[in-house]
Amino acid sequence: MFSQSTIEKIGYYVYLLKDSRTNEVFYVGKGIGCRVFNHLEAALESSDSSDKLDRIREIINNDVQVEHYILRHGLSEKEAFEIEASLIDFIGMQNLTNAQKGHYSEDYGIKTIDEINAMYEAQELKTDLPVLLININRLYDREMTDEQLYDATRKEWVLGERRENAKYAIATYRGLTREVYEITSWYHIRDNRWGFVGNRANEDIRSALRYKSIVSYFSKGAANPIKYLNC
Repeated sequence: MFSQSTIEKIGYYVYLLKDSRTNEVFYVGKGIGCRVFNHLEAALESSDSSDKLDRIREIINNDVQVEHYILRHGLSEKEAFEIEASLIDFIGMQNLTNAQKGHYSEDYGIKTIDEINAMYEAQELKTDLPVLLININRLYDREMTDEQLYDATRKEWVLGERRENAKYAIATYRGLTREVYEITSWYHIRDNRWGFVGNRANEDIRSALRYKSIVSYFSKGAANPIKYLNC
């Protein structure tokens, strides 16, 4: 634990927890005071379960130690948030036991060049094609595979009969179109929920419809994730 003198001098900091068996960083955090040690205390003193706490217990049960590192200190809270988020993006959520992404990572975190250009220069989606816009904000993860993105887009949605008129389904996330699928058939899941079977659209269609702004089609705070165009 840090002494009171140390606590008063180091300010906000960004820390890493490392598995000494593999030399792998498994958690990134930001804190003040003795925050860096709280996870070890929670693993030893509580029965709560999480990827992080279970990993700590596994390390301890193998008679080795969790290594604690302070990566940067003497920071403002804002600086600590930004460094923490950058590290999480760099290491990747799939390699960490963090439950959440870094602060503001959705807006300012790691992005492809196409995504950066789209964020600041995206043209409004305009098409005469019969398409179904599907907002997958709650399901999207930038580290998801093509297959996972397809699965997140194709099911299961509350849809009416107009679905039969849609030729393409477009996955949207945070105001931008992300991927385009050509619908080949629909299947009933339960009640009025449906899913589609399809394939990624050809490159000409994808080029015309991807990374376009759809902000004008969804009112701010709209709860319905579905929007029909030309259907």
